Amino acid sequence: MKHNRMRRLLAGVTAAALLAAPALAAEDTAPAPQMPDAWAVGELADSYAMGLVDDNYTTYIQSTITSEQLSAMTGIVADKLALLELPQRAADTEGLVVDTTRGGVMNALYQEAAAYDIDGVEEGAAAFLTGLGVVRGDQAGGLNEDRPCTYQEAMVMAERLILALYDANDAGSRGLLWKAVNGDNTLYLLGTIHMDRSNVYPLHKSVRDALDASQVVSFELDLNDQEGMALLAQLQAYSDGTTLADHISPELYARVQAAAVSLGMEPNGFDAYKPWALASTFGVLSLQDDTTGANAMAIDVYINAYAVNAGKTIDSVETYAFQGGIFDGLSAEYQEAYLDASLAGYEGMLKGEAADEAAQALAQAQQEQIAAMFDAWKDRDPDALAEVYDKEAILNSDDELNSKLFTERDPGMIAAAAEYLETEGENTFFLAVGAGHMVDPGGIVSGLKELGYTVELVP
Repeated sequence: MKHNRMRRLLAGVTAAALLAAPALAAEDTAPAPQMPDAWAVGELADSYAMGLVDDNYTTYIQSTITSEQLSAMTGIVADKLALLELPQRAADTEGLVVDTTRGGVMNALYQEAAAYDIDGVEEGAAAFLTGLGVVRGDQAGGLNEDRPCTYQEAMVMAERLILALYDANDAGSRGLLWKAVNGDNTLYLLGTIHMDRSNVYPLHKSVRDALDASQVVSFELDLNDQEGMALLAQLQAYSDGTTLADHISPELYARVQAAAVSLGMEPNGFDAYKPWALASTFGVLSLQDDTTGANAMAIDVYINAYAVNAGKTIDSVETYAFQGGIFDGLSAEYQEAYLDASLAGYEGMLKGEAADEAAQALAQAQQEQIAAMFDAWKDRDPDALAEVYDKEAILNSDDELNSKLFTERDPGMIAAAAEYLETEGENTFFLAVGAGHMVDPGGIVSGLKELGYTVELVP
């Protein structure tokens, strides 16, 4: 039973991209939003993924950064640089003024880098940061160090500093990235995990370069399709006058109510939702930990934001109706069992050491397996992923959902990938779908090879 529960959860995070964000309505009395300048838009995806901005950035991004905001920002930079495990040095930062001017922000960021033995760091804040391209000055070349620094300017400096040092050290999450070629057409294939964990950001330069080179970026679902997301929302909720309590046992319903309260909701906050929708939610929540970013930006969501901000054409290989229908078509008995298993994982995470021995063991096994999957993903090691993610066992199980997640979908994804490679002219595409669809048995990579295309793991 324990292994079946884990297969349900882990199959989901590598196979289904049911990612929908609620629409937020602004009040008429709200101040006009502060929008980023055009030159900063391309920096937003990485900034958000690393926690340098949050969902409320349009309320402050053009304002002068505060001391508290600067302290939080430099803390994020410090944490990211520490993960590089660079040789440390005795930093001579005495006399540096840290305040909310551009020069003060430059000094604050420089102090974090100056703790490490990095080429050029001994030259001082301005020379070091301009040398890395972190600070680029105005059209006349001036750094305007005495001018108040906006949050936007500080954010971009921090993001560029992190990326520059990660790139210089060949660091960052490499992802499961393949390159398929047919004549003048190139198709990058990124197998994703539909969550944020294990300090996954920033991604390696090779992933960002592949995105930059692509004209079309495609996903399982178009995350910008408002009509599709509205349809998904309809599928997730009851429309026949019944509620969740009418479809699951009283005991399970009571546990769902307790979970709602733990999330700051009213006990009946989940009453409108079907068991499969809640199971997907609790499954992802149960697999997050203290290595999850502050914004919990799933990898697919990051890729989409990066591509949209760069002006790429967005495409998808499935529809919300198709993917939502897979879950909505599950039997009532399976949906209840699916919710029970996912909720048990979430409860075990909440209780920690207070959970019973069986729950602790299940939670520990789940955490270890998802951590190992992310390690393999970050190292671009499909063989290591196969050792911890047994797709063949998933396909051969009697689990009602597993066959639908793969056997009914992988062939269509292979056909879509081949269609990209057969496009007329010279084109570069980027396809990001769950890693479970890339690997064997029956995965996209081997499927394209069987069709005669050249497919290689990106070095």
